[in-house]
Amino acid sequence: MLIDALLKLWNQSGFTHLTWQGCVMLVVSCVLIYLAIAKKFEPLLLLPIAFGILLANLPLTGLMNGPLSSSEPGGLLYYLYQGVKLGIYPSLIFLGIGAMTDFGPLIARPSSLLIGAGAQFGIAIAFILAIALKFLPGEAASIGIIGGADGPTAIYLATRLAPGLLAPISVAAYSYMALIPMIQPPLMRMLTTKKEREIVMEQARKVSKLEKICFPVIVATLCILLLPSVAPLIGMLMFGNLLKESGVAERLSDTVQNAMINIVTIFLGVTVGATAQGEKFLQPETVKIILLGLIAFIFSTIGGLLIAKVMSVLTGGRINPLIGSAGVSAVPMAARVAQIEGQKSNPRNYLLMHAMGPNVAGVIGSAVAAGILLSLFG
Repeated sequence: MLIDALLKLWNQSGFTHLTWQGCVMLVVSCVLIYLAIAKKFEPLLLLPIAFGILLANLPLTGLMNGPLSSSEPGGLLYYLYQGVKLGIYPSLIFLGIGAMTDFGPLIARPSSLLIGAGAQFGIAIAFILAIALKFLPGEAASIGIIGGADGPTAIYLATRLAPGLLAPISVAAYSYMALIPMIQPPLMRMLTTKKEREIVMEQARKVSKLEKICFPVIVATLCILLLPSVAPLIGMLMFGNLLKESGVAERLSDTVQNAMINIVTIFLGVTVGATAQGEKFLQPETVKIILLGLIAFIFSTIGGLLIAKVMSVLTGGRINPLIGSAGVSAVPMAARVAQIEGQKSNPRNYLLMHAMGPNVAGVIGSAVAAGILLSLFG
């Protein structure tokens, strides 16, 4: 009797339903948890994503199952995932980013927009290669946007154009964002001379409060009139920035920057990770997406650096080309990498604020690129 009960309990446990794909994904989850904790690779997002992968690949939990009937509700993560599926979480993340961003360096040097635009070059390269590899146009667009180094934008576009590829696209996007300190420096040294890296840039002009208040209103209006499909991302980004710069909504700005963005990050990370179920994730397409994402990111960095080199020549050597690498929208990590590389060549180099201009321009650029792709293939 006892043996029968134990056998029944064992047969109903998850151990008997583990697949090799599930086991592989559990190992992947543990590796990502290690990288997030021990190596501090984007831990605020990588840790929730890794644990979401863990939960999704433990059998019989039903966490991502939809409702079977009106009397049988779906799993917890299924309902939380609706915020990803409906584009709510990425837009709210942009709201928080806007409230934490100082657009002053971009306003002081509007030419930074050119660098931010050049740093979207990898999106086009990856799109063309993905089409060559027989991905559908919508899928190719979603893969290409990884080159923008903007996780929320990649998720937003993938949920609309390629929901079946959401897991590998989001994992690739956030992985390469975390690996910026490893990927970018060799490219920066390869494409710039020591003399260029030693350039000390002049202090940018002081930006007035009025300019900072007008900027989000003007950018939101122009971008949304040009590309209505970009309204959720650009609209929330600029609204968050207006809350910050207005000076009359400190409580709202503080809530958006801290409590709200932290809560949304948890839900976004866990539910995106939960889409990485072994049977779907461990496919040849995943390897292609990871490689295409790396190519996109490399060419985006190259595009930003080359535009900055041209600007350096045209200004008579007043712009350090290293700030071009910050044109990808990983704020503020890419700007920090430019600062570190600049100081290695010249200890008097302080490029951080100069690099922040292209960096925040990259945020706008990746959102606009997503809007263009959504308009073309949505």
